[in-house]
Amino acid sequence: MRVAIIGAGLQCRRRGPAVREEPGATLVTIASEHLEHAEAAARQMGCEASPDWQRAVTRNDVDVVFVCTPPHAHSEISIAAMRAGKHVLCEKPLCRSLDEAEAMIATARETGRILKCGFNHRHHPAVQEAKRRMELGELGKPIFARCRYGICGRPGYEKEWRADPNQAAGGQFIEQGTHALDLFRWFLGEVEEIACVTSSVYFTNQPFEDNGMAILRMKSGATASLHTSFTEWQNQFSFEVFGEDGYAKIEGLGASYGLETLSLGRRDFSGPFQDQVIQYRGNDISWRDEWREFAAAIRGNREPIGNGHDGREALRIALAAYASDKRRQFVAPGAL
Repeated sequence: MRVAIIGAGLQCRRRGPAVREEPGATLVTIASEHLEHAEAAARQMGCEASPDWQRAVTRNDVDVVFVCTPPHAHSEISIAAMRAGKHVLCEKPLCRSLDEAEAMIATARETGRILKCGFNHRHHPAVQEAKRRMELGELGKPIFARCRYGICGRPGYEKEWRADPNQAAGGQFIEQGTHALDLFRWFLGEVEEIACVTSSVYFTNQPFEDNGMAILRMKSGATASLHTSFTEWQNQFSFEVFGEDGYAKIEGLGASYGLETLSLGRRDFSGPFQDQVIQYRGNDISWRDEWREFAAAIRGNREPIGNGHDGREALRIALAAYASDKRRQFVAPGAL
């Protein structure tokens, strides 16, 4: 597996080491329009640097392309890479519009290449174990889920690409909330309708929301709630799923989000409350495990966990949420 990374920002610094540490994988090049950024990352990771993403995705010595640019470039780069015979892992959100998403998925189908969306949260060990317990039937039929996902904003945010409407897909709701929307689908099934409100109260010198809240009704009848925030001041991740027979509560993602833990409990109308608590110590292994799963999907010529379809559907839900906020009514993602 010979890999090219397009983009030299934070995601490059997360994904590059995961590739380099895996036996049989080689990081060939990092490409960025800001050559000095690519060179700095390449020095750290022992690979080439380039200012030309077009050349990087057409190299004969590259098998896989990671698209780690701002969302406005996701579709163009991913499609070019797949047409050049490369498999693609594209960061979330998959792109900025459903038309772009459809074009990416169609290209994967036409070329026989594998398209994956960067949903590393599916590969956190607490999430994996909660999903396994649900599939074993330990939680019973899902009733509801909720997620709180917040980070502490930073001075100068208005100068970053995330605050540029020409590059970003939206504000905090889609940028970070996409992970939660994907997990809702993964645990509860498809979304029937969503209602959302967003606000920009503190970071008002940029055009996007710094907070977003949504409630969702799933086609199964289950419900979900989400709050994603850029004004959390202390990073937080909390994801909970409650079923007819039990529940799974995930807190933390490691590092600045705190120790990753999974609490598992059972419905018992008369017994004492008691949880089985699992603590996952050490570094964040989700980037490594996502890469391993993607590489296994390529070798097995199968769809990966968190594929292009999943990326498109998470985008569809997020766009429906924005439409709901604008219209002040529930919106069905399927109507978009």
